[in-house]
Amino acid sequence: MATDKFRYVTVTAVVIANMVGTGVFTSLGFQLLDIRSGFVLLMLWAVGGLVALCGAMTYAELGAALPRSGGEYNFLSHIYHPAAGFVSGWVSATIGFAGPVALAAMTFAAYATTVLPGEQSPWVEKTLACVLLATLTFVHATNRRNSGGIQLIFTILKVFIILAFCITVTLAIDDPQPVAFLPVAGDGTLLTSGAFAISLIYVSFAYTGWNAATYLSSELEDPQRTLPWILISGTTIVMLLYVALNFAFLYTAPMESMVGEVEVGYIAAEAAFGDVGGRFAGLVLALLLVSTVSAMTIAGPRVIQVIGEDFPGLRLLGRKNRHGIPAVAIGVQSAIAFVFILSSTFESVLVFSGFTLALNSFATVFGIFVLRWRQPQLLRPYRTFLYPLPPILYLGLTGWTLWFVLVSRPVEGLFGLAIIVAGLAFYFLSARLQR
Repeated sequence: MATDKFRYVTVTAVVIANMVGTGVFTSLGFQLLDIRSGFVLLMLWAVGGLVALCGAMTYAELGAALPRSGGEYNFLSHIYHPAAGFVSGWVSATIGFAGPVALAAMTFAAYATTVLPGEQSPWVEKTLACVLLATLTFVHATNRRNSGGIQLIFTILKVFIILAFCITVTLAIDDPQPVAFLPVAGDGTLLTSGAFAISLIYVSFAYTGWNAATYLSSELEDPQRTLPWILISGTTIVMLLYVALNFAFLYTAPMESMVGEVEVGYIAAEAAFGDVGGRFAGLVLALLLVSTVSAMTIAGPRVIQVIGEDFPGLRLLGRKNRHGIPAVAIGVQSAIAFVFILSSTFESVLVFSGFTLALNSFATVFGIFVLRWRQPQLLRPYRTFLYPLPPILYLGLTGWTLWFVLVSRPVEGLFGLAIIVAGLAFYFLSARLQR
């Protein structure tokens, strides 16, 4: 049986690709509904990056101390109780990864159809999204050589194209938009407003995926040494890309043209290059999202796999092919994503999947305090830099955004909580049946 491992560069590519996707190419239009300050909008992305970096530094300690694939499922099972880990895996399996995979595939289709004349039927986009997901499911269910190679190529291409996009649209504009990127009067109030908190919900979703490497810990070369640097370097690179990309959007296109729109990248490209150039850029940006769907199809099923290994009644989910790939788990996640693509709207999937993922991470980051208290002698090859400041910052800012989701979008928030309760019920029912 093959014993090859994922390398440092490949898993860093997974982290970057998991984050750079749907959120950054769709969020600005929603943020512009309430915020029109260039400085505050860029601060949203910087603050979101700081939150993700604080989370990554915390996860780095947990991942180095508890180096097993499964991410939050592994951490929460060890720190709190197997029920907490099961619920985390349940969330990841039902919403946490399948939802973002569906969103990324749907966004890919929306951008790709900008090259077609006229307005397209929603079913054209849904079909295109399903074809992309089916193709990547087949690729990643075969072997690691195909899986890792495809992921690395698409991620390098993604970073190169984003940098090229930022530079070319900025240079192509003869008359930049009158946007103030330095603080002006009133910006301080906006930074502490409810509008900023609500906008941070979308930014937090855009950064979702910074923890992807922890789902592959057991398949990583020397995880206790390399995992912390993969998490930190991947998150830092993405934060810089996000700030640069949103600067380019705001510098290039009028705010009024992007308000409430999903395809802000296409709008900025059209403003810079005209109709033909905008359509071409829309197609190029669509190709970037292939990497996002690919990365989540690699990382997410590892959670389902570990659940299958730990629970006898679900052992089918842990089955691997002759290359050591959890092909059944990959198929299960993709099947759920197909259901989302065919039955749900973009906005509803974004809000409730973002909420449940943030709640998952919130419980995990809090776990660093619990683990240090309960197991102070546990070997920790990496300790969180400036502890306890990073986990405190993460918990404070993430808790703020979670509260505003419940207040402003109670249906989606309560639906996410209902998924968690259902996971708990399923855990105790399965535990009783196994006695």
